[in-house]
Amino acid sequence: MEKVIQVNDVKAWYGSLQTLKGISLEISKNRVTAIIGPSGCGKSTFIRCLNRMHEVVPGAKVEGKILINKTDIYSTQVDPVEIRRRIGMVFQKPNPFPTMTIYNNVASGLKLNGVNNKKVLGEAVEKSLRRAALWDEVKDRLNHSGMSLSGGQQQRLCIARALAVEPDILLMDEPASALDPISTLRIEELVQELKQQYTIVIVTHNMQQAARISDYTAFFLNGEIIEYDITENIFTKPKDKRTEDYITGRFG
Repeated sequence: MEKVIQVNDVKAWYGSLQTLKGISLEISKNRVTAIIGPSGCGKSTFIRCLNRMHEVVPGAKVEGKILINKTDIYSTQVDPVEIRRRIGMVFQKPNPFPTMTIYNNVASGLKLNGVNNKKVLGEAVEKSLRRAALWDEVKDRLNHSGMSLSGGQQQRLCIARALAVEPDILLMDEPASALDPISTLRIEELVQELKQQYTIVIVTHNMQQAARISDYTAFFLNGEIIEYDITENIFTKPKDKRTEDYITGRFG
Protein backbone atom coordinates (compact mmCIF):
# COMPACT_ATOMS: atom_id res chain seq x y z
CA MET A 1 0.00 0.00 0.00
CA GLU A 2 1.34 3.41 -0.99
CA LYS A 3 2.71 5.47 1.91
CA VAL A 4 1.82 9.15 1.51
CA ILE A 5 3.30 10.41 4.79
CA GLN A 6 6.57 9.16 6.28
CA VAL A 7 7.52 10.54 9.69
CA ASN A 8 11.00 9.83 11.05
CA ASP A 9 12.11 10.68 14.61
CA VAL A 10 10.11 13.91 14.86
CA LYS A 11 10.58 15.94 18.02
CA ALA A 12 8.75 19.18 18.82
CA TRP A 13 8.95 21.89 21.45
CA TYR A 14 7.02 24.91 22.68
CA GLY A 15 9.89 26.94 24.08
CA SER A 16 11.66 24.60 26.53
CA LEU A 17 8.67 22.21 26.81
CA GLN A 18 9.17 19.12 24.62
CA THR A 19 5.82 17.80 23.40
CA LEU A 20 6.95 15.16 20.85
CA LYS A 21 9.82 12.80 21.69
CA GLY A 22 10.84 11.00 18.52
CA ILE A 23 7.70 10.05 16.57
CA SER A 24 8.13 7.67 13.62
CA LEU A 25 5.29 6.23 11.54
CA GLU A 26 4.04 5.85 7.96
CA ILE A 27 0.53 6.79 6.81
CA SER A 28 -1.17 5.07 3.88
CA LYS A 29 -2.94 6.69 0.94
CA ASN A 30 -6.76 6.87 0.96
CA ARG A 31 -7.00 5.61 4.50
CA VAL A 32 -8.21 7.21 7.74
CA THR A 33 -5.57 7.24 10.47
CA ALA A 34 -6.77 8.13 13.98
CA ILE A 35 -4.47 9.63 16.61
CA ILE A 36 -5.69 8.85 20.13
CA GLY A 37 -4.35 9.50 23.62
CA PRO A 38 -5.03 11.54 26.76
CA SER A 39 -4.96 15.34 26.83
CA GLY A 40 -1.48 16.79 26.56
CA CYS A 41 0.08 13.73 24.91
CA GLY A 42 1.09 15.56 21.71
CA LYS A 43 -1.74 14.60 19.32
CA SER A 44 -2.56 18.10 18.08
CA THR A 45 1.11 19.11 17.99
CA PHE A 46 1.80 16.10 15.79
CA ILE A 47 -0.76 16.91 13.12
CA ARG A 48 0.25 20.60 13.20
CA CYS A 49 3.77 19.43 12.35
CA LEU A 50 2.40 17.61 9.29
CA ASN A 51 1.46 20.87 7.56
CA ARG A 52 4.03 23.18 9.17
CA MET A 53 1.52 25.02 11.33
CA HIS A 54 3.43 24.20 14.53
CA GLU A 55 6.27 26.52 13.56
CA VAL A 56 4.02 29.61 13.38
CA VAL A 57 3.70 29.54 17.19
CA PRO A 58 6.35 31.83 18.78
CA GLY A 59 9.13 29.74 20.32
CA ALA A 60 8.01 26.51 18.63
CA LYS A 61 10.60 24.18 17.11
CA VAL A 62 10.58 20.91 15.14
CA GLU A 63 13.36 18.39 14.50
CA GLY A 64 13.33 15.19 12.45
CA LYS A 65 12.06 14.43 8.97
CA ILE A 66 8.57 14.42 7.46
CA LEU A 67 8.17 13.28 3.86
CA ILE A 68 4.89 13.94 2.05
CA ASN A 69 4.82 12.06 -1.25
CA LYS A 70 8.60 11.66 -0.80
CA THR A 71 9.19 15.43 -0.49
CA ASP A 72 10.89 16.66 2.71
CA ILE A 73 8.40 19.34 3.77
CA TYR A 74 10.93 21.01 6.09
CA SER A 75 13.53 21.43 3.33
CA THR A 76 14.66 25.03 2.75
CA GLN A 77 13.57 24.59 -0.87
CA VAL A 78 9.94 24.00 0.16
CA ASP A 79 7.41 26.83 0.51
CA PRO A 80 5.44 26.34 3.77
CA VAL A 81 2.43 28.17 2.27
CA GLU A 82 2.27 25.61 -0.53
CA ILE A 83 2.51 22.79 2.03
CA ARG A 84 -0.46 24.22 3.92
CA ARG A 85 -2.44 24.42 0.69
CA ARG A 86 -1.72 20.78 -0.18
CA ILE A 87 -2.48 19.61 3.35
CA GLY A 88 -5.86 20.94 4.47
CA MET A 89 -6.76 21.41 8.13
CA VAL A 90 -10.11 21.29 9.95
CA PHE A 91 -10.06 22.47 13.56
CA GLN A 92 -11.89 21.43 16.71
CA LYS A 93 -14.35 24.33 16.69
CA PRO A 94 -15.96 25.42 13.43
CA ASN A 95 -14.29 28.65 12.34
CA PRO A 96 -16.07 30.15 9.32
CA PHE A 97 -14.80 33.60 8.41
CA PRO A 98 -17.44 35.69 10.25
CA THR A 99 -17.63 38.57 7.77
CA MET A 100 -17.95 36.33 4.70
CA THR A 101 -20.89 34.70 2.96
CA ILE A 102 -21.13 30.92 2.62
CA TYR A 103 -19.95 31.27 -0.98
CA ASN A 104 -16.94 33.45 -0.10
CA ASN A 105 -15.95 31.21 2.81
CA VAL A 106 -15.50 28.33 0.36
CA ALA A 107 -13.96 30.46 -2.40
CA SER A 108 -11.53 32.33 -0.13
CA GLY A 109 -8.55 30.00 -0.57
CA LEU A 110 -8.93 29.94 -4.34
CA LYS A 111 -9.09 33.74 -4.46
CA LEU A 112 -5.94 33.96 -2.34
CA ASN A 113 -4.27 31.72 -4.92
CA GLY A 114 -5.23 34.14 -7.69
CA VAL A 115 -8.37 32.48 -9.06
CA ASN A 116 -10.85 35.22 -10.04
CA ASN A 117 -12.86 33.66 -12.88
CA LYS A 118 -16.50 33.63 -11.68
CA LYS A 119 -17.39 30.44 -13.57
CA VAL A 120 -14.37 28.58 -12.19
CA LEU A 121 -15.08 29.83 -8.66
CA GLY A 122 -18.77 28.94 -8.88
CA GLU A 123 -18.04 25.41 -10.07
CA ALA A 124 -15.40 24.92 -7.35
CA VAL A 125 -17.74 26.18 -4.63
CA GLU A 126 -20.52 23.83 -5.71
CA LYS A 127 -18.16 20.87 -6.06
CA SER A 128 -16.65 21.47 -2.61
CA LEU A 129 -20.02 21.93 -0.91
CA ARG A 130 -21.25 18.72 -2.55
CA ARG A 131 -18.16 16.86 -1.32
CA ALA A 132 -18.83 18.20 2.16
CA ALA A 133 -22.47 17.03 1.93
CA LEU A 134 -23.72 20.59 2.41
CA TRP A 135 -24.81 21.75 -1.07
CA ASP A 136 -28.47 20.74 -0.82
CA GLU A 137 -28.81 22.56 2.50
CA VAL A 138 -27.26 25.87 1.44
CA LYS A 139 -27.58 26.17 -2.36
CA ASP A 140 -30.41 28.73 -2.04
CA ARG A 141 -28.59 30.92 0.49
CA LEU A 142 -24.99 31.12 -0.67
CA ASN A 143 -25.03 34.87 -0.02
CA HIS A 144 -25.97 34.44 3.64
CA SER A 145 -23.32 34.66 6.34
CA GLY A 146 -21.42 31.48 7.14
CA MET A 147 -22.25 32.23 10.78
CA SER A 148 -25.98 31.76 10.02
CA LEU A 149 -25.48 27.99 9.80
CA SER A 150 -25.81 25.50 12.65
CA GLY A 151 -22.65 24.20 14.36
CA GLY A 152 -22.62 20.99 12.34
CA GLN A 153 -23.20 22.86 9.09
CA GLN A 154 -20.44 25.33 9.97
CA GLN A 155 -18.01 22.45 10.43
CA ARG A 156 -18.97 21.00 7.05
CA LEU A 157 -18.53 24.49 5.58
CA CYS A 158 -14.99 24.53 6.99
CA ILE A 159 -14.40 21.10 5.41
CA ALA A 160 -15.67 22.45 2.08
CA ARG A 161 -13.31 25.42 2.43
CA ALA A 162 -10.38 23.06 2.99
CA LEU A 163 -11.37 20.90 0.00
CA ALA A 164 -11.81 23.83 -2.41
CA VAL A 165 -8.06 24.25 -2.94
CA GLU A 166 -7.77 20.54 -3.89
CA PRO A 167 -5.47 19.32 -1.10
CA ASP A 168 -3.80 15.89 -1.16
CA ILE A 169 -4.27 15.26 2.56
CA LEU A 170 -6.90 16.35 5.08
CA LEU A 171 -5.98 16.81 8.75
CA MET A 172 -8.80 16.95 11.31
CA ASP A 173 -8.23 18.00 14.91
CA GLU A 174 -11.21 16.71 16.92
CA PRO A 175 -13.64 17.88 14.21
CA ALA A 176 -16.78 16.66 16.00
CA SER A 177 -15.97 17.32 19.67
CA ALA A 178 -18.04 20.52 19.77
CA LEU A 179 -21.02 19.02 17.89
CA ASP A 180 -24.24 17.25 18.87
CA PRO A 181 -24.59 13.48 18.23
CA ILE A 182 -26.50 13.85 14.94
CA SER A 183 -23.96 16.33 13.52
CA THR A 184 -21.14 14.10 14.77
CA LEU A 185 -22.60 11.13 12.88
CA ARG A 186 -22.81 13.23 9.70
CA ILE A 187 -19.15 14.23 10.02
CA GLU A 188 -18.19 10.58 10.55
CA GLU A 189 -20.14 9.51 7.45
CA LEU A 190 -18.47 12.31 5.54
CA VAL A 191 -14.98 11.15 6.60
CA GLN A 192 -15.77 7.69 5.24
CA GLU A 193 -16.86 9.20 1.91
CA LEU A 194 -13.88 11.54 1.64
CA LYS A 195 -11.25 8.84 2.10
CA GLN A 196 -12.05 7.63 -1.43
CA GLN A 197 -10.29 10.80 -2.63
CA TYR A 198 -8.12 11.94 0.28
CA THR A 199 -5.71 10.63 2.86
CA ILE A 200 -7.15 11.63 6.25
CA VAL A 201 -5.47 11.99 9.66
CA ILE A 202 -7.90 12.63 12.50
CA VAL A 203 -7.21 13.43 16.15
CA THR A 204 -9.98 12.25 18.45
CA HIS A 205 -10.62 11.83 22.18
CA ASN A 206 -13.58 9.63 21.34
CA MET A 207 -12.51 5.98 21.45
CA GLN A 208 -15.72 4.75 19.81
CA GLN A 209 -15.29 7.27 17.01
CA ALA A 210 -11.75 6.09 16.30
CA ALA A 211 -12.97 2.48 16.23
CA ARG A 212 -15.84 3.36 13.87
CA ILE A 213 -14.15 5.50 11.25
CA SER A 214 -10.41 4.76 11.09
CA ASP A 215 -8.40 2.12 9.27
CA TYR A 216 -5.28 2.63 11.41
CA THR A 217 -4.86 3.99 14.94
CA ALA A 218 -1.82 5.45 16.70
CA PHE A 219 -1.83 5.68 20.51
CA PHE A 220 0.22 8.59 21.86
CA LEU A 221 1.29 8.97 25.49
CA ASN A 222 3.56 11.67 26.98
CA GLY A 223 4.82 12.73 23.56
CA GLU A 224 5.70 9.20 22.45
CA ILE A 225 4.00 6.75 20.14
CA ILE A 226 3.18 3.66 22.19
CA GLU A 227 1.44 1.57 19.55
CA TYR A 228 0.43 1.93 15.89
CA ASP A 229 -1.52 -0.73 14.06
CA ILE A 230 -4.68 -1.62 12.15
CA THR A 231 -7.53 -0.13 14.19
CA GLU A 232 -9.18 -3.49 14.84
CA ASN A 233 -5.94 -4.81 16.37
CA ILE A 234 -5.52 -1.75 18.60
CA PHE A 235 -9.03 -2.16 20.01
CA THR A 236 -9.26 -5.95 20.22
CA LYS A 237 -5.72 -7.20 20.79
CA PRO A 238 -3.33 -4.37 21.73
CA LYS A 239 0.28 -5.42 22.19
CA ASP A 240 1.13 -2.90 24.91
CA LYS A 241 -0.46 -2.94 28.37
CA ARG A 242 -0.63 0.88 28.37
CA THR A 243 -2.74 0.82 25.19
CA GLU A 244 -5.11 -1.71 26.74
CA ASP A 245 -5.37 0.36 29.93
CA TYR A 246 -6.21 3.50 27.95
CA ILE A 247 -8.83 2.02 25.64
CA THR A 248 -10.54 0.21 28.51
CA GLY A 249 -10.76 3.44 30.52
CA ARG A 250 -8.29 2.64 33.27
CA PHE A 251 -6.65 6.04 32.72
CA GLY A 252 -6.90 9.07 30.44
